[in-house]
Parts: sequence; structure tokens; C-alpha cells
Amino acid sequence: MNDKQKKMLRKIIVAAVFYIIAIIISKLGFQYSHWVSFAVFIVAYIIVGKDVLLKAFSNIKRGKVFDENFLMTIATVGAVIIGEYPEAVGVMLFYMVGEFLQSLAVNKSRKSISDMMDIRPDYANLIKEDGSVETVDPYDVEIGAKIQIKAGEIIPLDGIVVSGRAMLDTSALTGESVPRSVNVGDHVYSGSINKDGLLSLEVTKEFSESTASKILDLVENAAAKKSKTENFISKFAGVYTPIVVFAALALAIIPPFIFPDTGFTTWIYRALTFLVVSCPCAFVIAIPLSFFSGIGASSKIGVLIKGSNYLELLSGAKTFVFDKTGTLTAGVFEVVKIYPNNVSDAELLENAAFAEEYSSHPIAVSIKKAYKELKEESSGGNLSERLSDLTEVAGQGISIKLDGETVLVGNDKLMTSNNIEFEKCDDFGTIVYVARNNVFLGTIVINDRIKESAKESLAALKNIGIQKNVMLTGDTKEVADIVAREVGLDYAYAQLLPQDKVDKLEEILAEKNTLAYVGDGINDAPVLARADVGIAMGGIGSDAAIEAADVVIMDDNLDNMVRGIKVAKRTMSIAKQNIAFAIGVKVIFLLLAAIGFGTMWEAVFADVGVTVLCIINAMRNLQVENI
Repeated sequence: MNDKQKKMLRKIIVAAVFYIIAIIISKLGFQYSHWVSFAVFIVAYIIVGKDVLLKAFSNIKRGKVFDENFLMTIATVGAVIIGEYPEAVGVMLFYMVGEFLQSLAVNKSRKSISDMMDIRPDYANLIKEDGSVETVDPYDVEIGAKIQIKAGEIIPLDGIVVSGRAMLDTSALTGESVPRSVNVGDHVYSGSINKDGLLSLEVTKEFSESTASKILDLVENAAAKKSKTENFISKFAGVYTPIVVFAALALAIIPPFIFPDTGFTTWIYRALTFLVVSCPCAFVIAIPLSFFSGIGASSKIGVLIKGSNYLELLSGAKTFVFDKTGTLTAGVFEVVKIYPNNVSDAELLENAAFAEEYSSHPIAVSIKKAYKELKEESSGGNLSERLSDLTEVAGQGISIKLDGETVLVGNDKLMTSNNIEFEKCDDFGTIVYVARNNVFLGTIVINDRIKESAKESLAALKNIGIQKNVMLTGDTKEVADIVAREVGLDYAYAQLLPQDKVDKLEEILAEKNTLAYVGDGINDAPVLARADVGIAMGGIGSDAAIEAADVVIMDDNLDNMVRGIKVAKRTMSIAKQNIAFAIGVKVIFLLLAAIGFGTMWEAVFADVGVTVLCIINAMRNLQVENI
């Protein structure tokens, strides 16, 4: 309980004591008991209602007339005017009790989220040149500096392990509860917790650019991006409140002329009760809290959603479009077969490896790795002297000058466009053809492993209502068809250039279903941006993924993506439950108040009770164990 809540509780207790005293005095019946009890009632009212009254008048000055403070002020002041002192104070007292309970619930929800995202460290242990260790602010640590992390400490900055070994808890980042082992040379990310051992890191990013800072900024800014439901509720409350105020005014003025025997006091009381019931607290607090808790719950399992709007879109997505490499497949490529044409394996790989020298694409890495394992001692030389004129041919491959001779490395289109005679390979995998001076040197076959969780995850998507799973890839149709059959895709489109992927996505979007695109966030930024919801996998190691996507899966686990979708769907379900419950109860009690079957006591219980129940329902969203 914070200081504000403690102060609120003290006011409630003191006001309650005065309220009870006033009721007792009013029952004693001595000569001036009415005036004494009235005075004590007013004291109790001021103690518990002063803040509400001040807020109401302050908001009126700023042009914000119709809110819950205004409604409670009009209702309770009106009750005092018609002599219903106990109900005036009682309504304000129980309204403040409700506000107190709401504050506790909201605070608990925010604390749950802040606890699970408590990954921003307070300090870093800087290793100085003389070997001593100084505790400093993480903001003051520069790239290249060395820091020490002891057992139990949060890693403050991203870096590379230069000494030591340890087990790291990365659950706050990825949602993965199994500790990860790190050794010298491994990359580690801020926000991880050193479970044991002593590590020394060389810092690779400033604190403001670290993984922990980016994640926290993302989560903290998510609340600003409202969903359609939240925007609807805000607009609804803005229209709803003035309507009920004027309806209450009409209820107080018109019926006495139609039913003169009932008198004005009866209808004024009903109108005031009507105002109490109509308070929109359940809408303006519980609905945003449903989305806030949904974003927090998804963060807990390593799924970062950049706003309530994306959470709502994710919950309603009916079509999922996947990139292949690194999304449905592991992205770990290996050279599995080599078909040289009148050259040695090493010579074939050498030409391909030099062409891919400056590429970090997984296929390029696999070729360079295979060449390194096979290369002869005599191979090599000065790279800058041997290699020149590197040109990328979009959707086809690479052209270079190696030792002054033109080397082409790429797919069959590259060979055909350069009029090179070659033997087409039908093996499963990515086929790379190599030519030098227009002479075909041979073929390299590279395979990528399908993720173990891919088939189960796509089946799980079908089970939760996803209608269509599609794959877009630049790979061959043969490879695409094999992957599609293996994982259970509905459609697979192959041999697509980057612009072709965007065009194909436009075709799928034309079907008018909400579409989510799942990729690595690096090579497919245009497609991620064009989709209704862009989902990037493996965000923990990729600044580009965090920047490009609307939803970031912090590891490469497709299961977590499915869990994130389930959280989004549950969030929307809870929000709709709260809306239906709040509107339903209020409509019933508004009708009861209008026809005289509801008192102010019942009205305030209806208002406060509905709000608290909606908040409790919203907080249920924080539970992710069974998702």
C-alpha cells in the first residue's frame, strides 16, 4: 500500500466513525439532535468527499464537465438538499471505499507487471585498468569497457563473455524458464540474471541501446497505443455520461407534471439514484486494465506486444503468413552435397566462398564454413588483392571478380541470364550454382532444418481458429512444397523476390481477413510493415526485429507465438465480458432507479461492486501458467 492509499484509508475510517456517530445522534431524539447530527454528517461528508468535490470543480473549470466526480457531486449534494443526509454521506463513503479497492487492484496489477519486467539494473561493476572494480551507473559505461557480474546480479549491459562461465536466467526476456549456459565468446543480454559463477563481459552496446532498455521502453510505451475497443469505450463514456445526466434531469422535472400526486422530492431522489448508478468507472478503469494486463501477461512469456491495438488485431487474425528461413526452419544451413564439374571440391567451394565473403546470410555462412573445413594449405592470399567488383543481382545471386576473372554464384536464373550451360539439380534443399568465366564449375546443395515445433504450432493455430496458414519464400518450388507438406501449410508460394512477397501479401490481404505476417524482422521489413500485424521471431538478439515488428517473439520458439495469440484472445474475451457485465448491470439498475425500485444504497453498491468485479476479472489475465 503506497502513501496515497494509506491517506485514503485514513480518511475513510475517520469519515466512517463520524458517520456512525451522526446516525446514533439522529436516533437519540433530544431537542437539537437533528441539527447536531446534520453537522456531524456534513463533517463526515467533507472528510470523505472533499477530493471528489475539488476534482469536479477543477474539471468543470477545464471544460471537462461530465465525469464520475461530477456525477457523484451532483448526486450527493442533491441528496443533502432534499434532506437525505445519511444516504448522501453513505453514498460518498462507499464510493470512496470502491475507489480505494480499485486503487489497490490497479496497483497490484501494475506491480505484477513491473515485477516481471524488473530487469533494469541499478548499477554496473566496472573493471578498471588496474584490475580494481568500481560500482558505477550503467549509463556511464562505454562500449568496449569491461564489467563484472557476480552470482545473483542482473546483467546491466549487452556484451561478450571474456572470462568465466555461468548459468543465466533469461526468463524475463524470453519466457524460457530453463537456465542457459554461457562461456567465453558467448553473447549475453542485459536483463538476464547470473545464477552462479563470476563473469567478465566486454560491453557491446550503451545502456540506452541495450536489450533490457529497449524491451522496457517498448512495454512502457505500449499503453499509449489504444485498441479500437479502448477508443470506443473512451468515446462511449464521453457520450454516455452527458446523456445520463440529461436523462436524470428529465427524470427529475417531467414526471411530477405527469404524476402530480408523487411530488418533486420523490422524482429528484430517483434522478439522483439514477446518477449514482450511471457512473462510468467500470468502463474507464476495467477495460483499459484488461488490455494492460494482457500486454503484461504476454511479456511474461517472452512475447512483446507494442500496443493494445496490435493485441486486438492479433486476437482477430484469421490468416497467418510465414517466412520460411529462420521462422519455420531453424535457419541453420549446412552444405550437404557438392557436385563439382571438372574441378575439385575445394576449388568449387573456394569460388563460392569468396563470392559470399561479405555476406552474413545463413546460406553464405554455410558455404564459407564448408570451404574453411576443406580448403588446402596453398589456398588463400591477400583478399583485397584477389577479390573485387562484388555485385548483388536481385533474386538471382552474386557476381564478383576473383583474380581478375568473373565468378557467378547463385540460382538457375543467374546461370540462364548469363547464357551459361549447366546441369540443373533436383535435390531437396537450396541449390547454388557456380560459374567462372562463363564456365560451369558445379553445384552446391544446402539444407535447412525444419523447426521441431513448427508442425505442432501450426496445428495449434488451426485449433484456436486460424483459418489459413501460408508461406512466402524466395526458395525453389520443390523446397517450398516439401516444407509445406512437412509442417501442414495450406498454401506455399515460392521463388519470390522481396517485391514479389509484398505483391503476394497484397493479394492475400484483398481477401479481407485480418492478416499476421511472421518473419525474422531483418530481411522482410516491407512485408512486416504491410501486414495488419507484423510478428518478428528471435527479437532478443535483433534490434531490427524490435524496431520493425508490431509483435516481437523474444526467442525462436513458435510455441510462444501460439501462447501469445492465446493471451490476446483471452484479453479480448475478458474485455468483452467486462463490457457486457457492466452495461447489463447498469441498464437493469438504471431502470430500477427510474421506476423507484432502487435506492441510493443499492445504486452505489451496483456502481462500486460492478467496477471491482470487472477489475478482478481483468487481473485474471495476468495468469499465464495454463496458457
